[in-house]
Amino acid sequence: MTTAKITERNIACRTLRIEPGLAGLTEEQLTVARIEADKQKISLRESILKLGFVDETQFLTAVAEKTGLDFLNLSVDDIQSDALKTITANIASHYNTIPLKIVDNTLFLAICDPFNPALKNEIELVLDNSYTVEFVLAPSDAIKKAIRKSYGIGAATVEQMTGSQAIEDRMDTRKEDLMDQNKARDASVIKLVNQLLADSIGAGATDIHIEPYENELKVRYRVDGMLHDAGIPQTVRFFREGIASRIKIMSGLDIAEKRLPQDGRAQVNLAGCTFDLRISVLPTRHGEAINIRILPQGKLISDLASLGMADNEVKTLHKLIAKPHGIILLTGPTGSGKTTTLYTCMNMLKNTERKIITIEDPVEYDMPGLVQMQVHSEIGFTFARALRSMLRHDPDIMLVGEIRDLETAETAIRTALTGHLVFSTLHTNDAASAITRLLDMGIEAFLAASSIDAILAQRLVRVICPNCKEPYQPDPEIATAIKSLLRIDHLPDSFHGRGCSKCRFTGYHGRTVITELLLLSEAIRNMTISRRHSNEIDAQARKEGMTSLFQSGLEKVKQAITTYDDVLRVTKGSAAIN
Repeated sequence: MTTAKITERNIACRTLRIEPGLAGLTEEQLTVARIEADKQKISLRESILKLGFVDETQFLTAVAEKTGLDFLNLSVDDIQSDALKTITANIASHYNTIPLKIVDNTLFLAICDPFNPALKNEIELVLDNSYTVEFVLAPSDAIKKAIRKSYGIGAATVEQMTGSQAIEDRMDTRKEDLMDQNKARDASVIKLVNQLLADSIGAGATDIHIEPYENELKVRYRVDGMLHDAGIPQTVRFFREGIASRIKIMSGLDIAEKRLPQDGRAQVNLAGCTFDLRISVLPTRHGEAINIRILPQGKLISDLASLGMADNEVKTLHKLIAKPHGIILLTGPTGSGKTTTLYTCMNMLKNTERKIITIEDPVEYDMPGLVQMQVHSEIGFTFARALRSMLRHDPDIMLVGEIRDLETAETAIRTALTGHLVFSTLHTNDAASAITRLLDMGIEAFLAASSIDAILAQRLVRVICPNCKEPYQPDPEIATAIKSLLRIDHLPDSFHGRGCSKCRFTGYHGRTVITELLLLSEAIRNMTISRRHSNEIDAQARKEGMTSLFQSGLEKVKQAITTYDDVLRVTKGSAAIN
């Protein structure tokens, strides 16, 4: 591109005005937008977009036609690494621009606001006139995402914290005024932690993992059950102690204690929503590893059908939880949604006529109407001791977070036999294994057979992103495994997510539950008393109509909710697929 052409475009950009007819805007709309812009102290462009008179892509396309500038549906693939080095993350964030490429000493920059006449001069000053600047139009959100992806989350904040001098040099030579420098950094560390929290919540993460290593600090988010790298600047590693201290202060932990594990809680607000944070700190060889569990407050699911359970299982569970006594057990690995299912049941059962007491480790959901307790093993307040104390408070329903030992199991069973409804969890691969697990703990077979009403095993599978859903054929190896398990020659049609910006190119967005519900019929109670193997109990339950985890997952595949790959991922190793 010639210098004359670039100059012509830049002049057109400088003289550009928002006038009636641009992108279909009317005089009346511009008048309203100007009044709103004056009220809110924002630009006319921002006011037009905020009022929804025109969408940003349509608006920028019209500007591109008028000025001769190019319009780009920006993605990370459009950005060359050598161009990124021309400006810092701080400058990119400040001007909401990102360098795309360098061609013949011309730096191409993506911008969303071509109506700022001083923008070109300011950026060229920043560049010290090293390059001729050429603008390309791109949507604001796309630029922000590209900045975050290219420079890392909180990169601008980290640059402000470190300044222009090399960090390594400062870390080696800084020997005095430690308190003053730490105070100067406090606000930036707070901002950085807030950015990590906001970004993770925006991504729909359930956990943030902050992991120190010898020469790096790794931050990962767990989204829809899978870990993803958060993408932070490498220089963040020099502030890991400050980050750990900030998180400890938020959760009321001892910032001086770095040798022992600590657990705490905090609350944050984002976009009018409150989130509970459950924080765990572990000492490691290279610093403190931190896990933050993110729990949305006030977003409990109100009914079992909304969890994704099949209609017949919902009806059966409704009958079971309406009974005045007995035990209902939930099984599955950590992170399979057991607590959410339990609290959905509690939400359905709570009323002024029932007293419900829970004992958990820790209490994950705060629910008005329930008496909730937390285990403190270090002072002897265990599940078993709590259960004995709960009985003195005349409860109708009790929730025991987990049956971990013989004493807790015996107390729960005897409580159910004396006229109470008890809910609890066990860590087993399938429903039938819960019975043999209790017997292995030392529970008398006749007690288990007479007290347990049902065992619900569950897993969470990822939901196909509705924005990029398309038909597909699974990998040949996956297809062969499925056909072998189902004893069929051809797989039914299925779908997957192609990957898009809304699902962070994973193809999935959200999760739903797959379940198997084992009811203790007379035959299964007799098998329990006879201490029959879990495989035999599972086979009998299937004869009586139980849907296995694998079959439940396949039903979700048929409904185009999830994929074969994800069903196999969560059920692999389970007896339910054999």
